[in-house]
Amino acid sequence: MKVLGTILVIVGIAMIIIRGFSVPTEKKVVDIGPVEINKKENKWIGWPTYAGGIVAIVGVVLLVGAKKRD
Repeated sequence: MKVLGTILVIVGIAMIIIRGFSVPTEKKVVDIGPVEINKKENKWIGWPTYAGGIVAIVGVVLLVGAKKRD
């Protein structure tokens, strides 16, 4: 439980600091026989800031609960 709690706290803090990331994708615009036109786009994958806070709080609760059991 201590390891899981520590990991959740670290991931939660990282989620607060890094609010998301972009992934390059390629989209086919036109495909006429031998002619093909593609468009490169960046797709944003993000999460709300409070999600990182919730993950960090759950990690702290697990750490505190693990200390009480010892």
